Amino acid sequence: AEGNLIFEGYDITVIDLPGIYSFSTFSMEELVSRDYVALEKPDAVINVVDASVLERNLFITLQLLEMEEPLVLVLNQVDVAKSKGILIDKDKLSQTLGVPVVFATATRGEGVYEAVKEAVKVATHKPKPKHLKYHRDLEENIEKLQHIIEKENLYLQYPSRWLAIKLLEGDSEITKLVAIKSKT
Repeated sequence: AEGNLIFEGYDITVIDLPGIYSFSTFSMEELVSRDYVALEKPDAVINVVDASVLERNLFITLQLLEMEEPLVLVLNQVDVAKSKGILIDKDKLSQTLGVPVVFATATRGEGVYEAVKEAVKVATHKPKPKHLKYHRDLEENIEKLQHIIEKENLYLQYPSRWLAIKLLEGDSEITKLVAIKSKT
């Protein structure tokens, strides 16, 4: 779905992509969302996740960070999370991930203004994405594979680090894409 809004002098086009938990391309929704984000290069991505099951939703957030997308993380249903005894340190989460974090309760319209405001900041200031670090052995393999991808200059529109991670995960679509490009 697509819509437009005027926000504090900015003419904004909003694209609502299918809700997914990863870019692992097991479904058409994941493929559509991944390719839109990676290939269309939006000015900002607002990643809306359910705060009451945050662990399940952070996987897609990490993948967006690995794609080096300009990101705002919106934790929806913070009221439900709180009722379950889940307390989230918004500032610590923001600092750890290196992106703005907004609390929201969409059913009451709470947090929407702040989410759009943060998205405009991200889109206009283009902050440098935080480089996530994994376990040393995994980092070494990511870096080796990333170096090979960059050396081969495959002209893929995805960030080389993200491609390396997806290859290590065994993502069939990315493996196929890299295999085709490396033959040409």
